[in-house]
Amino acid sequence: MENSLIISLLGIIIVLLFLFFSVFLVTVKTEKKLSNYLLASFLVVTAIDISVFFYGNFIELPLAIEMLRIKISNFKDPLLFLYILSIIYSNFKLKKIHLVHVLPWLISIVVLIPNFFLVDNIAKLQFLQYYDKQPEGHFLNIFGYIISLAYFLAEIYYVLRYRKLLLENYTDKNAFKNYNWLKQLLILLTIGQFITIIKNASRGSYSVETTDVLRIITLLFGVFFIFWLVFKALNSPKLFRGIDVNLLPSKEIAKETKVDKKTHQQIELLKKYMENEEPFLNPSLTIRNLAQQIKLPMRDLSVLINQNLNQHFFDFVNEYRVNKAKEILKNPSKIEFTVLEILYEVGFNSKSSFNTAFKKHTGTTPTQFRLLKIKKLT
Repeated sequence: MENSLIISLLGIIIVLLFLFFSVFLVTVKTEKKLSNYLLASFLVVTAIDISVFFYGNFIELPLAIEMLRIKISNFKDPLLFLYILSIIYSNFKLKKIHLVHVLPWLISIVVLIPNFFLVDNIAKLQFLQYYDKQPEGHFLNIFGYIISLAYFLAEIYYVLRYRKLLLENYTDKNAFKNYNWLKQLLILLTIGQFITIIKNASRGSYSVETTDVLRIITLLFGVFFIFWLVFKALNSPKLFRGIDVNLLPSKEIAKETKVDKKTHQQIELLKKYMENEEPFLNPSLTIRNLAQQIKLPMRDLSVLINQNLNQHFFDFVNEYRVNKAKEILKNPSKIEFTVLEILYEVGFNSKSSFNTAFKKHTGTTPTQFRLLKIKKLT
């Protein structure tokens, strides 16, 4: 089978899969409709971009429409960025300010008006054939890479900030599902972008056969990506849970507060409450829950734990859970309790998170800890 036929078939398969999954996203019942619409839009724009590999075999677009088809790819980065924000923040809404993301596309069109859109078809065709060598093409290629890099860095910043907010406000590992999803999504899209850059750079530098092989690799990655999306949708149908858009990292809140006698009193109150009332036994405990229980503003409690005690809320609560587990593990009268029973008893909801936290705070596993303590008693 010729490479050109393989490329066309793969392109058609990917576009159809992207469009089918987009329809699924906009029709499925979910509370996160905006997120689904943004992801569907990203997939549709990507599908239009990928259609370059085969649509010429079926139709011939007017040259002006073809340029618009090429430049629609400028919407991929903004749509992905807005999608990430909509996943991170549960109360995210599109606002007029977000129209700023249309600017890269508008700039591209404006740059092309004089020497492409306002000239005859022969000049248009010549412009397209030597696009990379045109001053406008050279500028827009560099401009596109800069814009893509800016969006990529912004996405990394928000995803890492999201992780920090989760650590400072939640103890339930399930709260981190969205973070893991976004991290994996960014990694895969970065790999795909890297492959695409190599493929684009090969044009004119390598033989047609080499370029075709790189195109096939790019398209095979696209097939893998869409099947990965489907797999995620089937295995995590309740993705996605966001955080309050008004939540700030404790470091930013701490700038507005100062340590005084009241702070030390609040720390003592917090420690006594944790020891006596044991709120950490609730596996879904959040910093909001705890703040309500001890009647402290959530902002104050966040600074108290994350800045004054120099611990993430996640680690702060898990330390109490581990200490409670240690009491049970070294108690000879509770030897019949299995490690699995103990982890649920003290507030953990999975064996992996329990083992990770236990080893972090003790340097050993729960089973090893129990054996060591029992040996000392016998």
